[in-house]
Amino acid sequence: MRLAHHFDAEILSVDSMQVYRGMDIGTAKPTVLEREGITHHLIDIAEPDEDFTVAEFRRTGKRIMQDSDASVLIITGGSGLHFRALVDPLSFAPTDPAIRSELERVDLEGLVSELVAADDLAGEHVDLLNPRRVVRAVEVFRLTGETPSSRASTAAAENVRRYEAEIEFTAMGVDPGGLLEHRVQKRMEAMQRGGLVDEVISLRHRLGRSARTAVGYREILEALEADGDIREAITLAARNTKKLARRQRTWFQRDPRIRWIPWTDDVDHRTRRLLDAYGQAS
Repeated sequence: MRLAHHFDAEILSVDSMQVYRGMDIGTAKPTVLEREGITHHLIDIAEPDEDFTVAEFRRTGKRIMQDSDASVLIITGGSGLHFRALVDPLSFAPTDPAIRSELERVDLEGLVSELVAADDLAGEHVDLLNPRRVVRAVEVFRLTGETPSSRASTAAAENVRRYEAEIEFTAMGVDPGGLLEHRVQKRMEAMQRGGLVDEVISLRHRLGRSARTAVGYREILEALEADGDIREAITLAARNTKKLARRQRTWFQRDPRIRWIPWTDDVDHRTRRLLDAYGQAS
């Protein structure tokens, strides 16, 4: 937000869960007061019982980027996939809830057999031990006739693998290094004090399939439904957040386009470092 004030920029959030209204505390969503004076996009655009897919996120974000009059747009946030959905030529196959539901009732071995019969190299592109990924691959095949190999062989897919972007951008990352897990723990404790459990209770009957998977919400929901220990759920949520942070770090560190800025606890110093790096890259 300091950078946005400096550039008179607009912010595009690429947090996959901040899109949902009401999921405020558990997603560390900037408050309405914090957003004053800075236009924020891709926050509070869907109801929590909707499944707001990454394909919908891409369509919405691309339209915002196209229509914006801002001289600078700052893309920021959590999900590496959602970030790449805005800047890279990702394509998303259609989905069908009825077919998905049918496939989810089929045993994994049968789905793998169907997939491999259509594409004997499917295992090079899909983790055949991951039921969710196999279900999705078979769903796409039934809907479009496209196999994992054929989808991976397109020019756009090759550009994605090479990190060749659809748009020009400057990417910078700030990583607190060894402090990351400590900061995650402190933030989870602050969320609990700020009313996270009450937020989950108020939303528990309105959370759709996607929203229910959000770290923090999922663990508390499971505790509530099993009459479990909420304190243990918070501890588990902190542990799962740390795992998620490590996965996110790995995802972003693979991207050769990102310039990493050394961490400092001083936010003014961090901002100056980012401005210096942006000036050098531009």
